[in-house]
Amino acid sequence: MPSSRTGRRTGPVRRLDDLVTIVKVGNVRRAVTAAGIGNMMEWFDFGVFSYLVVITGKVFFPAGNATAQLLATFATFAVAFLVRPLGGFVFGPLGDRIGRKKVLAITMMTMAAGTTAIGLIPSYATIGIWSPILLLVARVVQGFSTGGEYGGATTFVSEYSPDKRRGFLASWLEFGTLAGYSLGAAVVTALLTTLGEQDMVNWGWRIPFLLAAPLGVIGLYLRFRLEETPAQQQQQESGGEDEGRLAGYRTIFRDHWRPLLLCVAMVAVFNVVNYMLTSYMPTYITADLHYAHTSALVFVLVTMLIIMGFVVRLGRASDKIGRLPIIAAGSGALVVLSWPAFWLISRGSVGLVVAGLVLIGLMLIAFSSTMPSSLPALFPTEVRYGGVSIGFNISVALFGGTTPLLSQALVTGTGHSTAPAFLLMAAGVVGLVAAWFARESAGLPLPGAKPTASSRAEAREAVREMRERDEA
Repeated sequence: MPSSRTGRRTGPVRRLDDLVTIVKVGNVRRAVTAAGIGNMMEWFDFGVFSYLVVITGKVFFPAGNATAQLLATFATFAVAFLVRPLGGFVFGPLGDRIGRKKVLAITMMTMAAGTTAIGLIPSYATIGIWSPILLLVARVVQGFSTGGEYGGATTFVSEYSPDKRRGFLASWLEFGTLAGYSLGAAVVTALLTTLGEQDMVNWGWRIPFLLAAPLGVIGLYLRFRLEETPAQQQQQESGGEDEGRLAGYRTIFRDHWRPLLLCVAMVAVFNVVNYMLTSYMPTYITADLHYAHTSALVFVLVTMLIIMGFVVRLGRASDKIGRLPIIAAGSGALVVLSWPAFWLISRGSVGLVVAGLVLIGLMLIAFSSTMPSSLPALFPTEVRYGGVSIGFNISVALFGGTTPLLSQALVTGTGHSTAPAFLLMAAGVVGLVAAWFARESAGLPLPGAKPTASSRAEAREAVREMRERDEA
């Protein structure tokens, strides 16, 4: 919320408040914390499925060909991503009309319901074909929910953040994402170690999914305590809500198709790397390198714990040097270093496997540290939630959720364990093209919104810079 005026209201003070939104530090901190924790819980729910893919393949599909069983499970994994654009189409424009806070609460409840439902589905041995059908329905609910989560969370935090700290503050969302994945990997690893694989197949696999219910309640409580963003309040007070509702999808696709394409391209490179590491690598290490599933999860967990601390540091750096140089550097690294990373992993020794995973992880943080602040800056306030959600989820459906399936198909089709590296290299080329055509957003106000500052001194500096840009 904009800070209240104190003392005698003079002309210059009133003028400063008219030109710049001054946010309270406490409100910013609560917004980032609640959105980050909510994001962590949402991605714990979503990530658990990928970590249990070897186990759930035995639960929900008939025994027989192990490769066919694995591909069927990955296909079920991909279905949630294919439905995500639908969630983005529904929740994104809805968040622009009724507010970010309300829609983020809805996505939290929907995700918790879908994940809990998976933990209650009987096995294939019990109800036959209905087991994978019910799993498919639950995954559709998960995907529909997630379609509104990322766009809303990044929009919410970006609109609350002071312009000069947006990269740092928004990067905490991806810290929460990695924390959620790490928590999911830790829970699954602990259960596998304690129960053993057979008990996990029999009943233990249900525990991580059933944890979604209490975690969802916590996340819902945190999100209901938040206030709407200053930018959204300004939009509603100016009458922009009706314009957004009437324009809707036509405005996004007709007037903002260029930033929409940039959003799709940036998200493509981000998510190919992300799901390669977090979703495909545990199965790759188990199926192709013949490690125990527990060991594969530990390798990925160690990798994520190593890179987590770098996300917010690089986010802070992006406020100083810009988002685009970091995105371009990460994209170039993908082109050059993806094959060496997979070569290291394919050697099979513990040290080389971890080294290859960390190399992929370090390339990933070039995108996870910058995307939460870069994507909302592509769209004006009245279509920001909708634009980010639609672009993000179209890209994720096409390039993110299919990454494990395509990677396994490359290995199976070519017979070479390093083949998935070419998928990462292609993503790097896309990232370089997107960085070339994008506009730098570091330190600048969000389109359609006033400059945002955390103090009056910072607000005066923002006014001075704004006047210099106008004169130039």
